[in-house]
Amino acid sequence: MGQLIKLQDYISRYEQDIYRYPLQFVRLKQQQWEKLKTAFLAGELETLYGNHPEEIQAENGQEGKLGIGTKLKKMFSRQAKSEVIELESLPVMERKEFSLHFSSTPNNLEELKQTYLNQLIRFQLKWGSSTIQEKSYINQTFFLDEKLRFFLQRFPDTCLILYKPIFLLKNAPVEGEVIIVTPTEIWCIAFLEDSDDAAFMGSSDRFWLRKHHLHSDKKVLNPMLSVNRMGKIVKRIGSIYESPLPIHKVVLSRNGYIDYPQSPYDIEIVDKRSFPAWFKKMRNAGSPLKHQQLKTAQALLDYCQTTSSSRVEWETEIDGEAEDDYRT
Repeated sequence: MGQLIKLQDYISRYEQDIYRYPLQFVRLKQQQWEKLKTAFLAGELETLYGNHPEEIQAENGQEGKLGIGTKLKKMFSRQAKSEVIELESLPVMERKEFSLHFSSTPNNLEELKQTYLNQLIRFQLKWGSSTIQEKSYINQTFFLDEKLRFFLQRFPDTCLILYKPIFLLKNAPVEGEVIIVTPTEIWCIAFLEDSDDAAFMGSSDRFWLRKHHLHSDKKVLNPMLSVNRMGKIVKRIGSIYESPLPIHKVVLSRNGYIDYPQSPYDIEIVDKRSFPAWFKKMRNAGSPLKHQQLKTAQALLDYCQTTSSSRVEWETEIDGEAEDDYRT
């Protein structure tokens, strides 16, 4: 599951500590899946993860007798006492954000896994739009964004994703499309998709022509303008921080065809014909997270615009502490 380290100009946990959160997410994801699978095979999924009144109270800030942490402790009490449960070590707010709920029991492990991945989307979007102290007001359309879901659910954990980031260069905001920082490479991706089996006639002009047997011809903006702009930004930032990761620029059409015989040599065209091979290559990249990858990701985040405000609960807590100090 790709990790969403930046979404538009929303504040992100990853920009606070890029060396902590990617590794923590991988551990949490794996630990929670093993616990979830064990509960399912033991027939205890609904008991442990169902929407119980006590858990709803806990989500509203009240302590329930059967909170998720207590249930997990009970379920795994046979484990050695010295074993540290990663979820238990998180702050209360982060623990609540990673909690899982199932309204019905999946029929098999495959359904369970898909349901789990769908819930992780919610968790990813929270980490990609908030910190413990601050949050950004996320556009709800991102929860249903098919392209974002594609990267988050079908790419490896070691892929760090910037989705529609807004860079600040010389105080001028510049929006990108998709940038993926892998352990060994950086991918700048521009989408070019329309109706299934649409054909795009490429050229060096500002507009390309889209043809489709069911629709009239239509002009579309040349996607190479966007991918070249992202490539220049990433190269510039990478040179400042001396990043050795090679940069790849891709125009991607998963459901259509791109005809551009004289396309620039430094831009890869991936359409319906070549997409399966390209996608397989991306999914099979087995390298673990690397220091240089995290350093490069931090460099990109440093140049991204961030808009956020203090969490209400955080302001309430600070005000309460200030009032206590005043009384003292």
